[in-house]
Order: sequence, then structure tokens, then C-alpha cells
Amino acid sequence: MTLTVTTGRTQTIGASILALGMAATVGTALAFQHIGGYMPCKLCLEQRLPYYIGVPVAVLALLASVLKLPPLVVRGLLVVVALLMMWSLWLGGFHSGVEWGFWPGPDDCGAIPPSQSGGNLLDQLDAIIPPSCDQAAGRFLGLSFAGWNVVASAILAAIAWVAVLRED
Repeated sequence: MTLTVTTGRTQTIGASILALGMAATVGTALAFQHIGGYMPCKLCLEQRLPYYIGVPVAVLALLASVLKLPPLVVRGLLVVVALLMMWSLWLGGFHSGVEWGFWPGPDDCGAIPPSQSGGNLLDQLDAIIPPSCDQAAGRFLGLSFAGWNVVASAILAAIAWVAVLRED
């Protein structure tokens, strides 16, 4: 008996959902920042990294599946996406814990940058105080943005693992 690994519809659909889901999630965060006026803290910005990396990887997985590249390539890319979403889940969980006061956040989160001289444009930019990581900008249904990232990351990670492990 031989074990054959193939890629099929599950991987194509999974990669499509992942690319769109991750793009929508990080797009929503960017919209809240640039349209809604919510200034992200240091941990908020770090939570975006898995998405910035993951969206192109998911698109590559989709292309690899559509172009019928070897299953190892498609599933390998989907594993990368799954691991990125698990990293995102950890980052969101850590940030949520900081917001709830379960553990301290980074020392430089929300710190006022030092200013060397007065009056010029660079000093005015330095005067902008980033939000503190331990204060949620807002809560919706009891969850902060970091909490909702945990939910989104968990769902996306589950979709990625199903696409990796399921045979068509």
C-alpha cells in the first residue's frame, strides 16, 4: 500500500479563504487606524506582521494549487500560513493579557520619546505619544482589538490546518 498525497479542492478553497480572510482582517485594522482614528500601540503593530507575511504566502499557495504544482509545495505553503496564524494568535493573546493586567507589557510601549531640541518639525512628531499597550482602545462584545485578533487568528489557523491535513 502506498501513501499518495494530492492537492485538490480543499487546498484551493482553503488558500482562497485564507488570503481573503487575512487581507480582510488586516484591512479592518488599517481602516480603524486611518479612517477611525485609532492609533495602534507597539503590540498592535506587531500583531499585523503575521498578516503582512501571510497574505502573500496564502496567495502563493492558491496559485500553486491552481497551477497544479506538487502537493508538497501547496501544503508546505499552507503550513507556513497555519504557523503564521498561530503566531498571530499568540501575539493577540499576549496583548490581551497585557490589557487585562495578567502580565506586564513591554517597557517601551506608550513611552514618550525623548526630545533633544525645541520647535522643529521632528520635535513635534516626537511629541506624539503612542497609546499604552495596557489600555484597550475600545471593546466590542467584551473583546478589544487584540481579543478579536485572537478569534480571527484561531479561525484562520483552523482553516489552514484543515486545508493542510484534509485529503480530497
